[in-house]
Amino acid sequence: MTSEENAEAALWICLQQISGLGGKAICKLLGQIGSPENIFAASHQNLNKVVSEAVTNLIKQGPNLEAVEIGLQWLEKDDNSLITLADAHYPQALLEIPDPPPILYAKGDLSCLSMPAIAMVGSRNASVQGEKNAEEFAYALSEQGFAIVSGMALGIDGAAHRGALKNKNGKTIAVVGTGLDIVYPAKHRELAHKIVEQGLVISEFAIGTPSRPQNFPRRNRIISGLSLGCLVVEANRQSGSLITAKCAAEQGREVFAIPGSIHSPMSKGCHELIKQGAKLVDCIKDITDELAPHLRHLINQSVEKSFTTETNALLNIMGFDPINMEALIALTNLTSEDLSATLELLELKNEVASLPGGRYQRIG
Repeated sequence: MTSEENAEAALWICLQQISGLGGKAICKLLGQIGSPENIFAASHQNLNKVVSEAVTNLIKQGPNLEAVEIGLQWLEKDDNSLITLADAHYPQALLEIPDPPPILYAKGDLSCLSMPAIAMVGSRNASVQGEKNAEEFAYALSEQGFAIVSGMALGIDGAAHRGALKNKNGKTIAVVGTGLDIVYPAKHRELAHKIVEQGLVISEFAIGTPSRPQNFPRRNRIISGLSLGCLVVEANRQSGSLITAKCAAEQGREVFAIPGSIHSPMSKGCHELIKQGAKLVDCIKDITDELAPHLRHLINQSVEKSFTTETNALLNIMGFDPINMEALIALTNLTSEDLSATLELLELKNEVASLPGGRYQRIG
């Protein structure tokens, strides 16, 4: 990282280290006051408009320098990143949920965060058939271009990650409930390394955060929030995966469930979800058909963004002086057909005018 990036990361980590300052409060401070730098420079009076006097005093006392240094040292290692609300890599899907994490620690391939994703969750004490179903569905969905999101727990989570990894081009995202310097459960150390090589591991928890029971329900909103839908493969009525399904429904995501034997306690949670309106799934098509409108929307957004980037680049190259096609082809490396089509669209938008002699001029 550059010294400027290092300083900015330090401020975000400082903000996270303030005791009693949760994600919602940080988001509120950022909305009212601006950047972490502005928050630390703000007056008591302005801070008190957003947070309590006790939290204001903690902010003004300054950061836990030891904790900040631990985070910065971790960031110096290969494949380690800090993604903040101000970062271009911050996933758009998470911005849509009620409680987006202000900071994400990430290890691996950040491009996974821009892929269409589906969450796959279920029981830690899964049956052999349940794990087999999870692997097969994850593999097939990764073949369709989905990133598979899960929590790296034992049982269905691990099987979902393994299924995606079996596809050599498959991507998977593990959202964990500890700091990224810790692998939990320890049995999944090898799996965690494989995920980093072929996908991404992320956490909202600071480096050094141990496994705590309250962390795991909290990370579930991120698992569902990253995804277009959530597939519950196998779960009893007390399964934590039902919390993820509930988060998904509250976030406006699709909820899917695989049915099982009426005699199996590991099917009761899925059957309950289906009674509540989750889509019954027995093949991949049940999922892809339901998500097709969402995928079309994402594709349209991607095409529009790509076109906007290309046209802005073309307009910058053109300047405001008349220029002919030959010069534009040389400057842009576009084919004459692609350039003509783009210029026609810009003419329709009144951003470019066609002049005599095959010349064009930017007017917008």
